[in-house]
Amino acid sequence: MSQPAQSPSGCPVHAAAAVDGCPMHVSERAAEFDPFGDGYQQDPPEYVRWAREQEPVFYSPKLGYWVVTRYEDIKAIFRDNLTFSPSIALEKITPTGPEANAVLASYGYAMNRTLVNEDEPAHMPRRRVLMEPFTPEALKHHEPMVRRLTREYVDRFIDDGSADLVDQLLWEVPLTVALHFLGIPEEDMDLLRRYSIAHTVNTWGRPKPEEQVAVAHAVGNFWQLAGKILDKMRQDPDQPGWMQYGIRKQRDYPDVVTDSYLHSMMMAGIVAAHETTANASANAIKLLLQHPDAWRELCEDPSLIPNAVEECLRHNGSVAAWRRLATRDTTIAGTPIPAGAKLLIVSASANHDERQFADADLFDIRRDNASDQLTFGYGAHQCMGKNLARMEMQIFLEELTRRLPHLRLSPQQFTYVPNTSFRGPEHLQVEWDPAQNPERRQPGLLEQRQPVRIGEPSAHASARNLVVERVDPTARGILMLTLASPDGKALPRWAPGAHIDIECGDTGLSRQYSLCGDPADTSRLRIAVLREADGRGGSAWVHDHVKPGQRLRVRGPRNHFRLDEGSAKAILIAGGIGITPISAMARRARELGMDYELHYSGRTRAGMALLDELSALHGDRLHLYASDEGRRNDFGALLAQPDPNTQIYACGPARLLDALQQASAHWPQDALRVEHFHSTLGTLDPDREHAFEAELKDSGLVVTVRPDQTLLAALRAANIDVQSDCEEGLCGSCEVSVLAGDIDHRDVVLTRAEREANRKMMSCCSRACGQRIVLAL
Repeated sequence: MSQPAQSPSGCPVHAAAAVDGCPMHVSERAAEFDPFGDGYQQDPPEYVRWAREQEPVFYSPKLGYWVVTRYEDIKAIFRDNLTFSPSIALEKITPTGPEANAVLASYGYAMNRTLVNEDEPAHMPRRRVLMEPFTPEALKHHEPMVRRLTREYVDRFIDDGSADLVDQLLWEVPLTVALHFLGIPEEDMDLLRRYSIAHTVNTWGRPKPEEQVAVAHAVGNFWQLAGKILDKMRQDPDQPGWMQYGIRKQRDYPDVVTDSYLHSMMMAGIVAAHETTANASANAIKLLLQHPDAWRELCEDPSLIPNAVEECLRHNGSVAAWRRLATRDTTIAGTPIPAGAKLLIVSASANHDERQFADADLFDIRRDNASDQLTFGYGAHQCMGKNLARMEMQIFLEELTRRLPHLRLSPQQFTYVPNTSFRGPEHLQVEWDPAQNPERRQPGLLEQRQPVRIGEPSAHASARNLVVERVDPTARGILMLTLASPDGKALPRWAPGAHIDIECGDTGLSRQYSLCGDPADTSRLRIAVLREADGRGGSAWVHDHVKPGQRLRVRGPRNHFRLDEGSAKAILIAGGIGITPISAMARRARELGMDYELHYSGRTRAGMALLDELSALHGDRLHLYASDEGRRNDFGALLAQPDPNTQIYACGPARLLDALQQASAHWPQDALRVEHFHSTLGTLDPDREHAFEAELKDSGLVVTVRPDQTLLAALRAANIDVQSDCEEGLCGSCEVSVLAGDIDHRDVVLTRAEREANRKMMSCCSRACGQRIVLAL
């Protein structure tokens, strides 16, 4: 393997630079970075925490790669596959010696480009031609087979009291499923297993010189076996299977689906469809058994399993990193990257980035944005088989939680095949008391079945049960609810501006309420609820039905109204119940020593919440305006002099926010950040809408959005994962990036500058102005 754009003197920035003239300093931690060491192998996100926090892009002299560790940077790299070529994704990370290379040549080994490492313009036409078998509709017919195989393999050890789940379930079932999906006969399973491990070591590992020859023989045999199987398939191409599908497509697209391409995909497909799923499943079960409370919750409520799978993939996925090649001089997070530089993008680190995932190290099976994980990649080269893997993982967890809820990890030391990119324990020893197997007492248990969810996130799956600790009147018509975990365990951390969603019993209503307590207190959450006479029923339900000791289903916290802690000054403005998020911001500004002022307006002092608390915390910085006392906030005077170093944050009724928009029109763009209570902009009237097409640039698809359909619904129907919650244009969770086409914005989330930039939209409500829009999906 050649080194990145680097002179013999060792400078990775300027090839012509002398040693003393190299502009880049390699830090001590960067110089020590070793992805083959035990630290990285055991816990990649923890191993690079220092980089994620201090040096998000660094050069590794040992590896000869630039290493990227933060979520937004890695997502941007995945998205821009022209600047960051995937061509080295399958290149050997450790060069093999001449003897091993001769062995590979003796087998005619000629691994070519695949969907994983192919550049444009060749990649997308192939992806489009070969994608249909991966759609949710096409995958449904595999579910009975996955369930049958899982049941059969668990039957073999259910009464033993101990098992190695990797050897006895998690390796064999995904391999069999992979063979069926590809259309390969079930034969030589043990041989294929050894070959696929060898392929991983050969490509992403560091085999010792004495091991390289043996690995090369295994890879060569793997290559020849793939070719023989492909020849058999050509004799009867009308059989089911993805490879037969490719052979049939070759008739129509001979220049797109070539012979050499099919041979390479046969070999790569076995690894991609098998090994990563086996490892992901082992990681997930290990992680859940290390968190007994989470395991117990899945046993009690299997509807949580789909979201638990997403959180397992985020917290401890089977793909730790990918590689890319810079095709031109560029920058990442302000770091100059020269053309020809090789990148190791550590997606496992991105999945633990606090900037994207609040309390990222917490394993939370109810995390509402868990499916934002990058384990499957992102953009044009996102894993096509992601939903087949999800299906298998869900069925494994359903079978084990139902039949072995008393499962526990045996004492053991976990080992991993040393490599940079793919990880899963080589063994997973578990034990249980067979006498406690529930099916011995309840044979009907085996007939139960939990629906598999493919793609679409479930709001229910991210909800948690919290107990109402206190219900206190805090002002006229306002109740303060204090919520805590029933078992007293810590709740997820949150930042000022965050909100939670409360499910209002069995009414079908779900309402969002801003958090107004102390973000540092992880033992409880506080919300204040104003009874709205003309509301939609949520606040009335809270006031009439919520009592201390009651349990509520809660989603979140989620935050789309963040305080910029780096700004010099903050002007915080609240109207009525809008004080709830603003109060948390004021508390945080005080803690940071930030210059701030807090302006709070209300109709009557008696109807203004948190007054005593605010007065005690903020003293002279608090300015109160009670209409019944003749005081009103003069926004024109307050905001007369624009200040580029000041941010304005406001939450309150529409008339207050509209007045602030006018009063701050002469301020820098986006100096004003607001949060709304309600939105009617996204209401869909099919008689007044028009159909439009959404071109998904990264996926190569064109989705038609009907007049009676939201863009969000159309994307989900096309197997595109998009988070959502409020579906009213209020919360911002369904944001998608726009590359071309004018947007009819109907949300109340985006700022004026963001709307004018025309680069993102809320898919739950906003639409295309014209007939077509191009999205970065």
